[in-house]
Amino acid sequence: FQKSLSETFGADKYSRARKEVLTYMFSRPMQMALYFCTGVLDDETLFHHYALNVPFYTHFTSPIRRYADIIVHRLLSASLGARSPIKMEKEAIQKQADHCNDRKMASKRVQELSADLFFSVFVRVRP
Repeated sequence: FQKSLSETFGADKYSRARKEVLTYMFSRPMQMALYFCTGVLDDETLFHHYALNVPFYTHFTSPIRRYADIIVHRLLSASLGARSPIKMEKEAIQKQADHCNDRKMASKRVQELSADLFFSVFVRVRP
């Protein structure tokens, strides 16, 4: 896919921008991951990672990036006995997860609108 885009858009000063915008637009339909508290979900099939085909999956990045990742790090550390359990009820953890999901969706929407605007301006300016 990347090779095809690179060949299609050539090597002028706008080629990289065109490729990045269109790559982003093509990846939009992919389902976005959601944060949730396992203690509030009864259906364990929701923990499954489709692409990796593993029954239980969690993902997190560096805890300096997102609050949800800090919570995951703390919960994982507590489950491994490396720290004391955090003092949050599962409903409070789910409320935080819902808030993080809402903010992530809003951020994604703004990013999409920005890409649409850039692409529209680009198409209007370029012959």
